[in-house]
Amino acid sequence: MNILVTGGAGFIGSHVVEKLLMEECHVVVIDNLSTGIRGHVPAGVKFIQMDICSEELLDVFTKERFDAVIHLAAQTMVPVSLNKPDYDCQVNLLGTVNILEACRKTGVKRVVFSSTAAVYGDVDNVPIVESAATRPTSFYGLSKFSVEKYLQMYQQIFGLEYVVLRYANVYGERQGDGGEGGVISIFTRKINQNEVLSVYGNGDQSRDFIYAGDVAAANYRALMTSHVNGIYNISTQTEVSVNQLIKILGQIAGREVQKQYCPVRQGDIYRSALSNQAAREKLGWQCEMLLVDGLARTYRDIRKGV
Repeated sequence: MNILVTGGAGFIGSHVVEKLLMEECHVVVIDNLSTGIRGHVPAGVKFIQMDICSEELLDVFTKERFDAVIHLAAQTMVPVSLNKPDYDCQVNLLGTVNILEACRKTGVKRVVFSSTAAVYGDVDNVPIVESAATRPTSFYGLSKFSVEKYLQMYQQIFGLEYVVLRYANVYGERQGDGGEGGVISIFTRKINQNEVLSVYGNGDQSRDFIYAGDVAAANYRALMTSHVNGIYNISTQTEVSVNQLIKILGQIAGREVQKQYCPVRQGDIYRSALSNQAAREKLGWQCEMLLVDGLARTYRDIRKGV
């Protein structure tokens, strides 16, 4: 299979590319390197530095003739989406439509789209199932949800297959400090430097933290599944509070962690954990990394890079 990975020089994208190479897929990466790092792309993989909004994108699709696209390139930070909703829309929505048009015009068979738990907003009952009401509390969540609707329309009108993966909070090696799962990257760096952690709220707010390698495996399963044109949560189905997270990280680092509590940030979700039953049953996927082991890997990676 000839696969395009947009955002393949980024945190999650680089893990996805590694997984595809393990499965002997031919991979091309497009990334504008606004947050991605060229060195994250494995040697031998064709890399094209380009913005997904570029008018030249169609030329790449015409030349390469991709079988499928894994679309990870995005603006992923909630605060940025609230401060610059026009920029968030340009990248996440208009950039994606540019990709979908290139897919339509060049005969791409399937798009695997990286969506987010942010489309659900604040939900009382967890773990959240895919059929739950969608009430995004940020423009980031709204733009991702809007793309899901575009994918459904492209399938209905043009026959383009899609698989939407709604990620919980992804973490792992090579993660930057931005994005939804960035709290782990921020905390591990600060703990390693013996700095005070800033906790927004009382620390009881929860997230569902999933390791990037498990997310990469889900993307591969989405390429191979016959259960297309659907939405799947990719998660551990487990709630972990910020306070619990700090305790585990402190144990891994073997030190007392200093923290300070700050006012809640606008747009932040209080509770989040996603049901992964549909992904297990339809995609044949399951998460394998235990949180404590994944956090230990992430912490070692942070220390190695210092």
